[in-house]
Amino acid sequence: MLHGLFGSADNWLGVAAKLVQTFHLYLVDLRNHGLSPHSNEMDLPIMANDLAEFLDARQLDRAHVLGHSLGGKVAMQFALTFPARVDRLVIVDIAPRKYAPEHEPIFKALLALDLKQFHSRSQIEDALAPAVPDLTLRRFLLKNARQDGPAYQWRIPLESLFANYPKLCTAIASTKQFAGPALFLRGGQSPYVSDADASEIHKLFPQAAMETIAPARHWVHADAPNEFVRAVSEFLSR
Repeated sequence: MLHGLFGSADNWLGVAAKLVQTFHLYLVDLRNHGLSPHSNEMDLPIMANDLAEFLDARQLDRAHVLGHSLGGKVAMQFALTFPARVDRLVIVDIAPRKYAPEHEPIFKALLALDLKQFHSRSQIEDALAPAVPDLTLRRFLLKNARQDGPAYQWRIPLESLFANYPKLCTAIASTKQFAGPALFLRGGQSPYVSDADASEIHKLFPQAAMETIAPARHWVHADAPNEFVRAVSEFLSR
């Protein structure tokens, strides 16, 4: 299970508690996220190779692969690069096309914060509010701030992430298809996957089924956890 930009493996814990009753789960931190190593090199093929190394280290030849947002793009790249290693593919609220760099204002707002001057998480939340008015989003972003003694610091390498961000927005590049079963789950209130994306999805993933979870926004697993678990469980159990 692969999380999205600015996220970490623990984003999945709510739904993982239900899925683990049926499946053996690995919640993976992408490079430059969570507890994974930091690097100045970062793009979708590199991160797909990271996942291959992760499976190799655990002597796993094949697995179901599920990814949300950026994690979904990594999952798509992995399935197209290593198709024999993917049993079933689940992509959550992302398409294989190029996306506009809409997170640039968030990067700039986070980079502008001097965390050393703050003494509490609430102070950081308040300072970030003008640039990121959504409190839920601010708290999600600030999971990446950790306290080191009396001061705070970022646990992710923001500068490296921002430098490589254009590469993460690019379309999935592949001359091959993933012919295995694939499910594209989208939020009914999210603009990330439109009906117009279906043709591009089916070019690369000819067996792809698309399902919309009507009440959910981009964070489908957080907005509609029961519907998410049902859809994923039914697809993986076929």
